[in-house]
Amino acid sequence: MTKAEKVQFVIDTLEELYPETPIPLDHKDPYTLLIAVLMSAQSTDARVNTITPLLFEKADNPYDMVKLTVDEIREIIKPVGLSPMKSKGIHGLSKILIEKHNGEVPIVMDALEELPAVGHKTASVVMSQAFDIPAFPVDTHIHRLMYRWNLSNGKSVSQTEKDAKRLFPKELWNKLHLQIIYYGREYSPARGWKLENDIITKTVGRKSVIDDYNKKKA
Repeated sequence: MTKAEKVQFVIDTLEELYPETPIPLDHKDPYTLLIAVLMSAQSTDARVNTITPLLFEKADNPYDMVKLTVDEIREIIKPVGLSPMKSKGIHGLSKILIEKHNGEVPIVMDALEELPAVGHKTASVVMSQAFDIPAFPVDTHIHRLMYRWNLSNGKSVSQTEKDAKRLFPKELWNKLHLQIIYYGREYSPARGWKLENDIITKTVGRKSVIDDYNKKKA
C-alpha cells in the first residue's frame, strides 16, 4: 500500500466504526469546555465528568469562578489529580478572561495559549470542539497510534501533529482526532493491546511494531 492508500484506509475504517463523534467531556459552552479540558490533564474524561458538575454548580463562568478562592477550587477538583496546579490555572485564567477578553473565551490560538495552565493541546481542543475551527489536538492515544500506523516517527507530540495535519485533509481534522481517540481506547490501547483486534495496525502498521508484538506473543 502506498502512504496515500494507508491514509485513506485509516479514514474509511474510522468513519465506518465511528460515524458519530460526541465530545467526551461534558460542557455547555466554550468556558466550561476549557475548564474541563484543563482538568483532564493526566486524568480520565470519565473522572473529570464526575467532578465538573460539582465545580460548575458553584461557578460555571469566569465571574463566579474568581469569587472562589484557589483553595476552594482545589478542594472540589482534588479527585482529578494535579489539583494545586489546576486550581491556580482555573482561577488565574478566569481572572484574565474578565480583564482582557470581557469574560469570553478568545477564538484565537495565541490568546488561548497565553492563559495560565493552557498548553497547545488544550488550546487546540477548544478551537476544534468549542469553535469548530480546524485543529488536530494530539493526546497520548493519537501519538501512539500515528507511530503504530507508521504515519509519524513518534519522536515528539509536535512532530506527530505536523504529520497528522500534512497527511489528513483539513476538513476532517476535527472529527478525525476524536475518531482516533475512540479507536485507540477500544482497539489499540497502550496496555493489554491485541494486534488481532486492531484492524488498522494489522493492515497498515509499522513492521517493527508488529514484529515486536509477535515475538512477545511467541
